[in-house]
Amino acid sequence: MQLHNVGRRYGLRGPWILRDIDLALAPGTLTRVEGSNGTGKSTLLRVLAGIDAPTEGRVTGRPRTAYVPERFPAALPFTAVGYLTHLGTVHGLSRSAATAAAGRWLERFGAADLARTPMAELSKGGSQKVAVAQALLAEPELLVLDEAWTGLDGAARAELERVVAERTEAGGAVVFVDHDPSRLAGAPDATYTVHEGRLDRRTEEHGPPAGPRVVVEVHGPPPAHPLATVTELGPDHHRLTVPASHSDVVLRALLTARPPRHVVSVRTLDEDTPG
Repeated sequence: MQLHNVGRRYGLRGPWILRDIDLALAPGTLTRVEGSNGTGKSTLLRVLAGIDAPTEGRVTGRPRTAYVPERFPAALPFTAVGYLTHLGTVHGLSRSAATAAAGRWLERFGAADLARTPMAELSKGGSQKVAVAQALLAEPELLVLDEAWTGLDGAARAELERVVAERTEAGGAVVFVDHDPSRLAGAPDATYTVHEGRLDRRTEEHGPPAGPRVVVEVHGPPPAHPLATVTELGPDHHRLTVPASHSDVVLRALLTARPPRHVVSVRTLDEDTPG
């Protein structure tokens, strides 16, 4: 997908929020967007998601797209599973497939017990889990995340990181904004800063999180994780190296995978220890 000389303003005489934006999103890539509050990050993501149309310029090659907004309208006349089922049918799924997908994603984000809860009664965290789930129902080719981790508990945040890796591994593109500079540090293929309505690519990327690493040796396909370095040791035999702060989600993915994986060994490396 490409943005060609895109500009966006609200109203005929409103100030330009974005101007002269050129951006290409290739399949299988992860892109981070940064910038101070009020610089136009959310407006850019809304254009990418197709929620806002450019005032000038054009967007070409739009794939099947899903969007998690910064503010999710929770007070809707549905239960959580009813809302997700409705959205799934809007995305082209049959009702039975939409209901199954809704249950699957609520389960993954630890919200299965909220399925029959009215949307208006959900907590901030519960509402955010539904917001993320709705974007994943139909396996989007472009996933746009505007502060999607905000409000999620630790397990759900880790699960969303895993989902991001799965989407890019499957050939999808993911674009995200997050207030935490360490979010997926070292994983993005490109990072852009929105400043005074323009988009600048940062040439120096954040490195991976500092600190100890965990090395897991496993028989079977390795799980997707954006910060895991995978080394093939032999047929169906892999070594995964991941920052210790992210090791729990990788180990949980291995232990709950179907078909099951056999974890041969787990060891911790200090920051200065060679892998």
